[in-house]
Amino acid sequence: MKTARYSTSRQKSCLRCSAAKAKCDRKTGRCTRCTQRDLSCIYRPFGGPLVAAHGMDETRVDIASSAITLPSVTDRPLTHSHDGLRSQLDMVSPVDESASPVGEISPIGNPSMAHEGFTEVSPILDGMSPQARSPDTADFSSILSQELICPIDVEAISNRWLSTFIPIAGQQNKEYPAAITAFIYRMLKSYAVVTIRGRAAPPFVHATQTALASITPPLSTCLTIVRMCENPLPGSQRTAVDVLQREMSRLYNQHRSYHRLQLLGAFQAYLIYSMVLFFKLNPGSTSVLRQAMMSLQVLASASSRQGLMCAAEQQNARPRWEAWIVAEANRRTLFTMYLFDSLLSAQDGLPIFLGTELHGLPAPGGRALWRATGKSEWEQAYNLLLSDSAETLRIDELWPIPPDMDELTIAGRRHRVDRWLESVDEFGTMLYAVTSCTHGG
Repeated sequence: MKTARYSTSRQKSCLRCSAAKAKCDRKTGRCTRCTQRDLSCIYRPFGGPLVAAHGMDETRVDIASSAITLPSVTDRPLTHSHDGLRSQLDMVSPVDESASPVGEISPIGNPSMAHEGFTEVSPILDGMSPQARSPDTADFSSILSQELICPIDVEAISNRWLSTFIPIAGQQNKEYPAAITAFIYRMLKSYAVVTIRGRAAPPFVHATQTALASITPPLSTCLTIVRMCENPLPGSQRTAVDVLQREMSRLYNQHRSYHRLQLLGAFQAYLIYSMVLFFKLNPGSTSVLRQAMMSLQVLASASSRQGLMCAAEQQNARPRWEAWIVAEANRRTLFTMYLFDSLLSAQDGLPIFLGTELHGLPAPGGRALWRATGKSEWEQAYNLLLSDSAETLRIDELWPIPPDMDELTIAGRRHRVDRWLESVDEFGTMLYAVTSCTHGG
């Protein structure tokens, strides 16, 4: 009898209302809340398959652990048809962005991934009220516009694709040794695959971005959708490509309406989708990826305009944790995009150019800063950084040594690089390996 009572209790709300902890009136066809938000109204009797009350012709859909996972839904066998796959993804996207931040992912992070430089993905349940935040929890809503600055020309980022076809003043060609091209390929592929497997987020996504209190729909939706690409069924790969391209188009078309953290998440999500297409799904045409890269550079420019550096960083002072997270995640995502762009150019036999427009940006922050689990821990690490070094290493200090640089300046630069290497995480080490083996110095 206990099972019967529990089965009845699970049917009092549709999945959307249940995830948002909102009252559901269970109206025939579609509940009032889903109707107001133009969402699919989905019910799941305990122990049975999902039933969509609207928008799917009462289709019964089964969900597999190897595909995507919806909130509060246990894994079920996968419907093998293309239409079934499309219907599953229609439940996830577009996301109800008007509601409180409700997570769309459920994989539990693997603690071992922390040793490999990846961000552990926490289980996402529901939005956290401001009262539930601890003093050590990141509060991105408190970031002030004057805390973040953009010290570079972001238009050069959005127009970077033109450099392949039109000579631009100041362009510097670079050539990757074959071993470095292979190294970049393997590293970026690992970023895509670990995200597909749902074990962790790539090392340009900060842990607080996937935390309960701050995850935003562009990123949470991405971390859900790419799960279907782990073990694509025969014949379903084309559908998966279509789904990712549809979501990428939606992100690009809506990015102007996003606030700062959503825009960063959209930039990161678009990069993840692009890498999944390249490394896992093989869309069948390099033009698809080239077009994606053009759109990605526009998103990168828009996100960078919101802030690539903290004003306090520029003054060699300690910024606020939340502002630093946004700036650092933006920079890491930007550096990864440039590596991916270079890899695509190398694969297509196109010239590769040094990202001179990034001159002056800080190099990736240290392990203790990036992996700090709370504000107090991060502040202590940053205070130690300030006491050890008066200057932050710039990304251009990892590039070729200018021919007119004197020996004393070269020695000082190498000393700063050495101090930086003492504290970097795996992402910084990877970046140093690429630049050192390509440029020397």
